[in-house]
Amino acid sequence: MRTLKLSGQSGTLRFHDIPGVGTPLVFIHGLGCASSCDYPQVISDPALTRRRSILVDLLGSGYSDRPECFGYRVEDHARIVVELIRSLDTDVDLFGHSMGGAVAIVAATMAPRRVRRLVLAEPNLDAGGGLFSREIAAYSESDYWLYGHAQTVATASREGDPVWAGALAISCSRAVHRAATSLVEGDSVAWRELLLRLEMPRSVIFGERSLPHPDAVSLSRMGIVVSIVQNAGHFMMRDNPAGLAFAINEGLSAGDSDDPCE
Repeated sequence: MRTLKLSGQSGTLRFHDIPGVGTPLVFIHGLGCASSCDYPQVISDPALTRRRSILVDLLGSGYSDRPECFGYRVEDHARIVVELIRSLDTDVDLFGHSMGGAVAIVAATMAPRRVRRLVLAEPNLDAGGGLFSREIAAYSESDYWLYGHAQTVATASREGDPVWAGALAISCSRAVHRAATSLVEGDSVAWRELLLRLEMPRSVIFGERSLPHPDAVSLSRMGIVVSIVQNAGHFMMRDNPAGLAFAINEGLSAGDSDDPCE
């Protein structure tokens, strides 16, 4: 695992840098998740094994630091991702799942010349959040720290994805609450609008079990490649890692390129 000492008082970011060829593919995880947990099986699939992959744990998650002074909003995470990209001293492709999709969109907007392609999996595109983020944001930050985080982990373990529940359990409660609140509140410019403004090849992936989904139709009409992972829901990296790897590789093939992985 590699580390990046961040500027200011933001602490240390930790990430796996898996050797390979072609443009590095940076994985950005969702709310309460960690790329170090979510994507090893995906990148080990033959569709992606040759490619250099960067599995980053956002601040407050996985192995990365949990600085008290950090905002943990989507835009805050995006700035850190841009700092990571610049430290790599090369152009990258970005993959973002769920909240990580919104982070990837903002990061690509901040550094469009450094991001060659954008591949998103069921990203947050509008204010309002999802079921879990709305439930988390409904707590005050202090109440979530005192008892809400434990309740959310228990609910996720009982009713949701047990692997996600484990990653959530070791996430910083303050970071989770602030990120969930950010997803519910949205930003001054919707992430959907930012996505449509971007000029690099863009693709969005949905799990078959998440259909019907209005974005699966509307985005394709707006020039964005849409792919479906069979036998998978929102947590497609665990439901069908090979299918997700194939869909990511298809997204990375969008547009003309001399990338040696294509």
